[in-house]
Amino acid sequence: MLLTIDVGNTHTVLGLFDGEEIVEHWRISTDARRTADELAVLLNGLMGMHPLLGEELGDGIDGIAICATVPSVLHELREVTRRYYGDVPAVLVEPGIKTGVPILMDNPKEVGADRIINAVAAVELYGGPAIVVDFGTATTFDAVSARGEYVGGVIAPGIEISVDALGVRGAQLRKIELARPRSVIGKNTVEAMQSGILYGFAGQVDGVVNRMARELADDPEDVTVIATGGLAPMVLGESTVIDEHEPWLTLIGLRLVHERNVARS
Repeated sequence: MLLTIDVGNTHTVLGLFDGEEIVEHWRISTDARRTADELAVLLNGLMGMHPLLGEELGDGIDGIAICATVPSVLHELREVTRRYYGDVPAVLVEPGIKTGVPILMDNPKEVGADRIINAVAAVELYGGPAIVVDFGTATTFDAVSARGEYVGGVIAPGIEISVDALGVRGAQLRKIELARPRSVIGKNTVEAMQSGILYGFAGQVDGVVNRMARELADDPEDVTVIATGGLAPMVLGESTVIDEHEPWLTLIGLRLVHERNVARS
């Protein structure tokens, strides 16, 4: 089985693949203070619950693929693969890794690994042109050309960041639950904030995607828009531009990159 690990700024998502099928997944908080040994214990605890894996760390795992936006966590995970999975082919997404997607950016090395991996999966699953909207700590919009090239994107504050900012900077506001209000016109402060977040972000997604699609293709209707990320379900029902929802897009991309690099090694 292949273990895939996507380390984001707020959450880390892990997926277990049996061939092309994801058979198990977990979501944990990202903590830059965790050591390699702590991460190994955490992985052992999670995977020990799966019936297809053995009791010892590494039993049943024949490949590992990792991408991380937090350098310190990537460093510790590298140590985990060395110390606890020494015989398992591991691919860490960093400069030099073969993805199959050309990066047409001023400085390709500054593009987040997760954004490139999302593009890899988008090209494989849907082809180009495409736009990936990833609802994470930041809301990112990534554009893939008809030729399968990563051509750039947009980065906006994420939903949770905006909620936290309202609670901190608003003298009479507070942190709220991310939930759908009864109506667009809020009948109390909490509902008014929920409405602003939900419909404000849906409008942002529609506006940004429409502008990107006009630049990306002669006919914007040819562009496939894919949503992913933990907060995507909140916006799906309100956005008018999203064509596909793939919650495991990054994990699928990691599986593809592992296959391409291990095959070349």
